[in-house]
Amino acid sequence: MINQHFNHRLFSLFIGCLLVVACETKMEDDVLISASNPSQVDVSEKPVRIPKGKLGISVKKGMQPLLMDKRSSDTIPSQLVDTDGDGEWDELFFLLDLDRGASKEISLNWKTEALEWQERTYVRFGVRPSESDTVRPAKKDTFYPKELPGVMGYQPYQTDGPSWENDKVGFRHYLDGRNSKDVFGKKVSTMSPRNVGINAAGVTEDNYHVMEVWGRDILSVGTSVGIGGYSLLIDDQAVRLGVTQRDSANNVAETTFEVVESGPLVSLMKYAYQDWTPEETGRTYQVTETTQIWPGMYGYHNSVVFNNLQGDETGVIGLVNIHTDKMLQTFKKGDFTVLYTHDKQTYDKEWYLGLALIIPNTIYEGWTEAPQRGQLTDSFLAKVKIEEGMPLEYYAVAAWELADPGFSQEEYFREYLEELTGELGVNLKIDIIQNPQVDN
Repeated sequence: MINQHFNHRLFSLFIGCLLVVACETKMEDDVLISASNPSQVDVSEKPVRIPKGKLGISVKKGMQPLLMDKRSSDTIPSQLVDTDGDGEWDELFFLLDLDRGASKEISLNWKTEALEWQERTYVRFGVRPSESDTVRPAKKDTFYPKELPGVMGYQPYQTDGPSWENDKVGFRHYLDGRNSKDVFGKKVSTMSPRNVGINAAGVTEDNYHVMEVWGRDILSVGTSVGIGGYSLLIDDQAVRLGVTQRDSANNVAETTFEVVESGPLVSLMKYAYQDWTPEETGRTYQVTETTQIWPGMYGYHNSVVFNNLQGDETGVIGLVNIHTDKMLQTFKKGDFTVLYTHDKQTYDKEWYLGLALIIPNTIYEGWTEAPQRGQLTDSFLAKVKIEEGMPLEYYAVAAWELADPGFSQEEYFREYLEELTGELGVNLKIDIIQNPQVDN
């Protein structure tokens, strides 16, 4: 009886503390976020981005956000994102499920300690500074023309460059001059090991083309630009941003890569290609690229800016077709055009893989095929309108049958693309209410 009485008192004290905390939290609510879905489409894990400036006087330096659904009292995971890499956060990011026509009120409080959220996105980047060094994790690196692996005799980058993933799929970018984008097929929702692409001696090694518990590299890229890589048509001639494995010098004077954010809800990377001089053109371009990934979709978002355009260029976005003889399929859905293939187009044609590009209708100008020979081959190329200094934005998708058995069927893949594209076209209405009245 004494123990029961003591335990009861402890329990009462615990509940009392919770009530005090709850009351304090309620009294401290200084922002109410109202989110509504005016569309006829249900959305799942829809990204919400609120610029720091929109939060006004509520922002408390050095503190972390706590978001709660006012109706259910459920905590909503969130992330403060540094979009420009200056070391200070610029936007509040979180994900919402919201049915068509529905609305939700979310309270924002600031806490001294951040809550730990499940890691659902991640960027892996490792650099081997010299042949005598081992791989070291890095946030930033600059690649110069004479540093091609074929010239130096070793690969300076873990997985040939950065790799990024969410709970559905992974990708990697060949930072070693090729600038193609490859696919890591995932069989698990957790993040793949940090040491993928590093052997027991701590140096770079291609050890990801064998099946592991998490998955493996599944796409053959060759001299294409992979899935979502890009370049230009100049007078209808395809040129390549970068080079192929057989080349001995890069056509980009300096390539800088930076991991700006890495999870748990969104990861963001930036590339800067300084003085890109395509062969036999007499031209020099400046190109910047921002890649983002968030949970829930089998793809990533890309934004590319070209500078020093002459006016006769057309942007191209690649969809590799090395392992398929099928024709490219296209359809429109709302504000987007979707281009896709579905086939056993993994290594050795072992598994079904759906690949797609999702491009705004306002910039889409049809498609063509890359030439059979040259610097950029083996691709369907989406042609897009580009303007000086204006972001070219699109999505790239890779859906593997071992991630979801349904993707072995083309109809299932197309239905997924239609659903995803429909959700991408939804614009939630977000209102910020400063110092809301606290209910008595």
